[in-house]
Amino acid sequence: MAELDLSLAAPLTPTPPAWLAAVQADFPSFLQDHASCEKKASGMALNVASHYPDQPRLLSAMADLAVEELSHYREVIRLLLLKGINPGADQKDPYIHALNAQIRRGSAEFLLDRLLIGAVVERRGAERFALLAEHLEDQELRSFYRAIANSEERHWHLFIQLSLQHCDTDAVWPRFNQLTNTEGELMQSLPARAALH
Repeated sequence: MAELDLSLAAPLTPTPPAWLAAVQADFPSFLQDHASCEKKASGMALNVASHYPDQPRLLSAMADLAVEELSHYREVIRLLLLKGINPGADQKDPYIHALNAQIRRGSAEFLLDRLLIGAVVERRGAERFALLAEHLEDQELRSFYRAIANSEERHWHLFIQLSLQHCDTDAVWPRFNQLTNTEGELMQSLPARAALH
């Protein structure tokens, strides 16, 4: 895929310190939520794939992404079980719910928004996992979260590239930046909790 001009992306609103403090205060709950997020991300990729079986590049990319996210889910489950933590039930995510409410309903707009919200969510994940890695004392966990942050970085770039391949190229960056600004306002409005979002 062609290299992205990331200078076109609006800056990410930084995660406030209260989020890191909430995660450090209840890391078991964060791990439970992280497992849930990876499982849901795999499901989202499969859902996109199932909607576009006639788009080979999109289908292939989403199949690969679903497998990678499920692999991350397996790794987080392994961490939970090693620490004697019950994975727990999935919880509703107000952040994802609010972002998904931004998806427009026209067929062209729907695909663009699905892909770009994927990019926005993965970009935030990359930022937060990297931030967490900087502040973990356990070296194994630091390495794990650095690797996860790098994966999330690749994923948000992938979603942008797929948008540029399958949607109106002139609409991609303006809509991504609009969603990025919406996400920043949303992120700041939500209470800090021991969860990825």
